[in-house]
Amino acid sequence: MYEAFAKLTGFLWGVPLLAIVLIAGIYFSFMSKFFQLRYLGKILAHPFKKDKDIVDDKNKLTPFQAVSIAIGGCVGVSNISGVATAVATGGPGAVFWLWVAALLGMCIKMVEVSLAVYYRTTKPDGSFKGGPTYYIQKAIGEERKLGFWKPLSIMFGVGLFTTYFLTLQNYTISEAVGSTFNISYIIPSLVVVACAYAIIAGGLKKVGEIAGLLVPFMCIFYVGCALFIIALNITAIPNTFALIFKGAFTTQAATGGFAGATVATAMRFGFARSVYSNEAGWGTSPMVHATAGTNHPIKQGMLGAFEVFVDTMVVCSMTAIVVITTGFWNSGLTGANLTLTAFESVMGGGARIAIAVSIFLFGLTTITGWYTYFEAIIDHAISDDVKSKKTILYFVKMFYPIPAFILVVLTVYTGGTPAQLWTFADFATVIPTFINVFVLLIIGKKFFELLDDYKARYLGVGKVDPNFKLFYEDTLKAQSKNK
Repeated sequence: MYEAFAKLTGFLWGVPLLAIVLIAGIYFSFMSKFFQLRYLGKILAHPFKKDKDIVDDKNKLTPFQAVSIAIGGCVGVSNISGVATAVATGGPGAVFWLWVAALLGMCIKMVEVSLAVYYRTTKPDGSFKGGPTYYIQKAIGEERKLGFWKPLSIMFGVGLFTTYFLTLQNYTISEAVGSTFNISYIIPSLVVVACAYAIIAGGLKKVGEIAGLLVPFMCIFYVGCALFIIALNITAIPNTFALIFKGAFTTQAATGGFAGATVATAMRFGFARSVYSNEAGWGTSPMVHATAGTNHPIKQGMLGAFEVFVDTMVVCSMTAIVVITTGFWNSGLTGANLTLTAFESVMGGGARIAIAVSIFLFGLTTITGWYTYFEAIIDHAISDDVKSKKTILYFVKMFYPIPAFILVVLTVYTGGTPAQLWTFADFATVIPTFINVFVLLIIGKKFFELLDDYKARYLGVGKVDPNFKLFYEDTLKAQSKNK
């Protein structure tokens, strides 16, 4: 029974998921005239520019805090272990396709974030809530009057919320730290629980403030260690890129512990790792981006594109280049062990501590970042019953770190493995992704309208339409006045 379920999950995570993400990426990139490439410099500079039109509000996240939570949510342990496995299995050529998928994913993330901001709801306290369930209801249900919006919204929410109980971030952190310092996994697991409670206790705003501090540090720390290794192996860099580009278009022969890989294999592993890592199309980070106090949906959408660039083009690339440059990609090792060995070969014993610290930070920001997604889903699902919502949200916050801790305890004392749980978690995640990308393809026209307005207002391309409304709520108000 489990084997059949695992095969189904593996199939869905294979060609079907990658195909719909690829189609969406090419479509939105082509129709936007490859905005993410033509204005890449503006996208990369955008997070660091102070927008004088945006005023900080205690009930709202700043745009930078929102993207920090989102980056923290997607930059996780898979950037360290998953990418190494992709290179070890698909060969160096997988890195090229990882980059291609990331560049397409930048546009998908820009679309879903922009639409989440446009269709968001303003709460009584002035804060914002939004995400896929909101634009499914408003764009599919209210604008297009299609009755199937509710099943889509429910399946998306339930599927994503399943990961509340099936998460292995705590276990991965505990394993890395526990094995590094030769202590019981229970001790670092308890530290993770305490840190998670301390951060989420302050609410969404506090999560944003902590993420704003941790995310830049953890990315700089990890990338800095990787650059140190690359600098010491600088003479091997030309050969590294030769392997990447050659392997992307030609069959890679078996060598050392590497079994060899076709172009199709390299492409599949590259695309799969990119999608799994940066979460483009999953519908997760739009929920936190929608809460930001921005005055134009495309401005926040550009931060979504920046998020994908940091996650994949920077962090994932550093892991890949290190394991290839040091020559361990064909050693037969995989996962975190491959990355750790590559780092240790240059940095010595300090590498294990560096990786452990990186995994702790990456995992912690992922844990707290995902908490905000669950909060957004519940807030929308029971928005009419304020009393019940407050009670349920309190329970969700208080119970949130416990399932992951229980998993660590069970694993330690039963000698079991969490591998089977990953299968259920993967299945629960793939369903929301299919739904979200399908919806984006239906309602994408609004994104292009918003993009045209942004280009007219801020890039001097085209003419500004004074009657165009930047938010759905403003559109409804205008329609009500005209009746």
